Amino acid sequence: MKPETPRDLALRILTEQHSRAVYSADALNAFFESSPYLDERDKAFTTNLVQGVLRWRLRLDWIIEQFSDFSLKKVSPRVLNILRLALYQILFLDRIPDSAAVNEAVMQVKKRNGRHVVSYVNAVLRNVCRRNDQIFFPDRAKDPVLFLSVYYSYPEWIVNKWLRELGVDFTERLLAAGNRVPVTTIRANRLRLSRESLIRHLEEEGVRAQPTAHCPAGLFLEDLRGRVDLLQSFSKGFFQVQDQAAQICSFLLSPHPGDRVLDVCAGYGGKTTHLAELMGDIGLVIALDLNHRKLLALASSAARLGIQSINQVVADASRSLSFLFAPKFDLIMVDAPCSGLGVISRHPDAKWKKKEEDIPRLAEIQKKMLHAAFSVLRQGRRMLYITCTISREENEGVVEHFLASQNGAYLEDLRENAPEWAKVLIDANGFFRTFPHVHQMDGFFGALFVRR
Repeated sequence: MKPETPRDLALRILTEQHSRAVYSADALNAFFESSPYLDERDKAFTTNLVQGVLRWRLRLDWIIEQFSDFSLKKVSPRVLNILRLALYQILFLDRIPDSAAVNEAVMQVKKRNGRHVVSYVNAVLRNVCRRNDQIFFPDRAKDPVLFLSVYYSYPEWIVNKWLRELGVDFTERLLAAGNRVPVTTIRANRLRLSRESLIRHLEEEGVRAQPTAHCPAGLFLEDLRGRVDLLQSFSKGFFQVQDQAAQICSFLLSPHPGDRVLDVCAGYGGKTTHLAELMGDIGLVIALDLNHRKLLALASSAARLGIQSINQVVADASRSLSFLFAPKFDLIMVDAPCSGLGVISRHPDAKWKKKEEDIPRLAEIQKKMLHAAFSVLRQGRRMLYITCTISREENEGVVEHFLASQNGAYLEDLRENAPEWAKVLIDANGFFRTFPHVHQMDGFFGALFVRR
């Protein structure tokens, strides 16, 4: 059987996402593992196509509708994805000739559809190529929300939410930043080498690295070709892939050797391993998560990094934890599940998979997790609440509810005890807050609590 091309793989992934709740990153990894014939260039092209269509899906559909003789609701998901893929190549990928994008789309349609569908796809795409300069968008003056939604390809509820909370100019720049392809950021494992030494090791592997603007352990990778986990420096445990905002969280909690630390919702363990590293791998870090598969991946990362102070516990962090743990913890990090609106550039699927009604539901879970975690915090010690979202209900709203309902908890102003280099990222209320278009990192929120 003829191997699938990157365009065929991209089509299969996008169509599967339509019918199942599958995130593109997981789907891509699964397909790559089952397709050993793909080289790194093909994998990169497939990823570009999938992520590109997800980033620009609403704008692509708006344009397709302009050149279609009937509503897109009548077009099958597979044919619509073929149109989206071709249009993404035509409008956003300069190195691909328009004719190649159109011809490949027609070939894909021919595999399963009749002549009338082939003619329809061919006509729509060739009309777009001929009349590219006639594409129009909603009238910004008459309907600014619809314009921003279509032009930047976001659902209207996100646009409306950010306009209410952040204002017009700030929102537009934030929308634009969410569509940029994120740079690969890593954290030097300073248990094994300095950031400067890591730069030299990467140079020997043909990868240029630049220090991050804020975090003292971070590096931006330039000229990276292929997967980062294929680098020798990665396999030797010299670094962990982690965005700058996520790195900063561990510094804000400021663990010391010998501490007993709980990482709630540890996931794949980027912050967990960083906490252990900052402790010099001396003490105890409990990684708690409901997902056993993620904890297995965390254990693998810890072994690669040479870290031995982490123990994994499978449990529901929204329920009482006092029956699980004794004695209590010196430090707790609550990395609560959230809407992920601060990491859309890395996970464009979030635009379409998250719904407005998810926000209050997630906020309730976050509140439960904070109360459960606080019950196992020692007196006088600190708990850091963080999210990777830009949503008042999940950030300030959760903090206000927790302080009003939890006796013995007070908010510590991060301006007073954050590292000097991080204080520029602390707002006037003492919260850690980053925005992609302002700080060139993921959008994060953090609040530090102390038990009286």
